[in-house]
Amino acid sequence: QVQLVESGGGSVQAGGSLMLSCAAPGRPLGGYIISWFRQAPGKEREFVGGIRWSDGSADYADSVKGRFTMSRDIPKHTAILQMESLKPEDTAVYYCAARWSLRIGVNTDDYQSWGPGTQVTVSS
Repeated sequence: QVQLVESGGGSVQAGGSLMLSCAAPGRPLGGYIISWFRQAPGKEREFVGGIRWSDGSADYADSVKGRFTMSRDIPKHTAILQMESLKPEDTAVYYCAARWSLRIGVNTDDYQSWGPGTQVTVSS
């Protein structure tokens, strides 16, 4: 289990930007996958993107590809999700999750550790 804490959520107008952070305080993340999921009201939690801590390579859901970018701050044990060109349909609670693997899983069952979530609201 890895303790994860998200921050950076908030409200923004369509077309705006937000940056989310996922911190694992004091926990080196070598060998882990850190991913972001989101859940809108009445919908299932869906994969947004994931990053391989070992080399920084990332994969994204088609719905956010080209708009969202993941990166990592290794000394701070923090994964970052930079969100650009936000749309109202990006409104959701965003969760980060961790799994010990080389593969970025896209299903919630693939992950053992979850943060409490942070709200992102995009108004039109």
